[in-house]
Amino acid sequence: MEEPGNLSDMPFARHSGYSFSIASVRKNAPEWGGVYGLSNAQGWIYINTAENIQAALLNHLSELNRVSSFQTATGFTFELCDTDQRAERRDRLIVELHPVLNESSKPK
Repeated sequence: MEEPGNLSDMPFARHSGYSFSIASVRKNAPEWGGVYGLSNAQGWIYINTAENIQAALLNHLSELNRVSSFQTATGFTFELCDTDQRAERRDRLIVELHPVLNESSKPK
């Protein structure tokens, strides 16, 4: 049996998708740190890091009540990683997956 490659080489290691709703975030998102992504059927919307993934996602959901760029998000995923690896991992996922909001915030 072949050993899996380095998980940092894969988009969202151990990827599982969850519904982007308050109930789903409370049930499935950890209160630990790592990298998370928001998506919809068209693709990736936003990727970022957080000390508490669940709190960050709940904050995005609270922004949905106002006019927000996150209104089109229907799903989320995450991977846990150490603080010193988060920024590099986030940046690599942004390069690989081209989330719309991260791309639009780049200087032109």
